[in-house]
Amino acid sequence: MRRACIDIGSNTTRLLVAECDGERLEAIHQEKVFTHVGRELAGEGTIAAAKIAEVAEGVAAQVRVSRELGAAQVHGVATAAIRRAGNGDALADAIEAACGLRVKVLSSAEEARLAFIGAARTLGHAPDGQLGVVDVGGGSSELVVGTAPDQVLWSTSFAVGSGDLAQGWLHSDPPSGSELNEARAWVRDTVAELDVPRPVEAVAVGGSALSLSRLAGPLLDSEAFTRLLALFAAERATDIGRRFAIEEERARLLPAGLLILQAASELFGASLQVARGGLREAVLLEASRG
Repeated sequence: MRRACIDIGSNTTRLLVAECDGERLEAIHQEKVFTHVGRELAGEGTIAAAKIAEVAEGVAAQVRVSRELGAAQVHGVATAAIRRAGNGDALADAIEAACGLRVKVLSSAEEARLAFIGAARTLGHAPDGQLGVVDVGGGSSELVVGTAPDQVLWSTSFAVGSGDLAQGWLHSDPPSGSELNEARAWVRDTVAELDVPRPVEAVAVGGSALSLSRLAGPLLDSEAFTRLLALFAAERATDIGRRFAIEEERARLLPAGLLILQAASELFGASLQVARGGLREAVLLEASRG
């Protein structure tokens, strides 16, 4: 059956349309729009009426695309920014009024579980032991350790995302060495008290990880982190985006995403493979399994 998932995040609203039946998932169409809902929360912690209308219109357009491509079911989920917003329910109501889609606002535990399932079920092999997953979003990041394909043994969510980190610490373009060092220190301090299990393999999901794979390949290890940080400190986001076919808005977030992924790799004690699936894939796989 052809299904669609629309994921409203802190930085982007993403659509995945896929053929999905049991264990099999084949992507048919993917698209995203930068909506930056997370930026709205820096002041009073609510989403402005204009932003609510913008997101509702964008989701309605993605629902239309899903139907035109033959999706029999369309699922909508929302993550950290909407979860934190004082009026997240108003956004969900506006989307339902615009297109009939009822969006489910995920808890941090649900978000972590789905990220793990989406990564594990699309990994392509069975890990010889526990699998670690890090999902870096715009407004939060999740760390999960479990047994593939769907047994979560440990998870946590912390309020450090690429959008918040970039907005709070990385003001220059390119970011200065002092900005990068201070942001890295803040991330490490934030996660310093976490007692994270050490998996035998670790994977990274989310927009930052996927974009970084265009620059460094499918493995983010210590050498890749060092090389990419040097690149981000030397080149403007516009130039990086043009050279690697990445939207400039995403390129501006990549140094922040990289710092969070580096901290996760250190916590796991393992290099990070860039996953082929994540939250949206998990939503569709679970829907297909009833």
